[in-house]
Amino acid sequence: MDYETKSDCKYLIALHLILVVKYRKQLLIGELGQFLKAAIKQLSMESDFDIEEIEIDKDHVHILMAISPKYSISQHVRNIKQLTTHKIWCYSPNLKKQFWKERTFWSDGYFVCYVGNASAETIRRYIQEQG
Repeated sequence: MDYETKSDCKYLIALHLILVVKYRKQLLIGELGQFLKAAIKQLSMESDFDIEEIEIDKDHVHILMAISPKYSISQHVRNIKQLTTHKIWCYSPNLKKQFWKERTFWSDGYFVCYVGNASAETIRRYIQEQG
């Protein structure tokens, strides 16, 4: 991961983000997991963050990402959760029945930690070994 340079700053904000499916339902097996992975990668191309590594497990997703200081971490997470939920509902409308009357796919919280430049490779290997 390299430093980004803008007109007014130079930065490297690398994060390890984990998002968990509501109720820990093991829905990310097979096609849906691959669809979600592609959707998050597509979202990163359209947004202000870069995906360095992503891996899907049965009920959660690990993402190694680099963000800009323009938006807060919570804004990035909210954006990812909202847009992927919408895409998942469009891709597989029957999944809504798994969540009763709630209109959310992801649990309310998330895990995030900053990754120093020195340990990014360690985190990358850890994420690659998931799933």
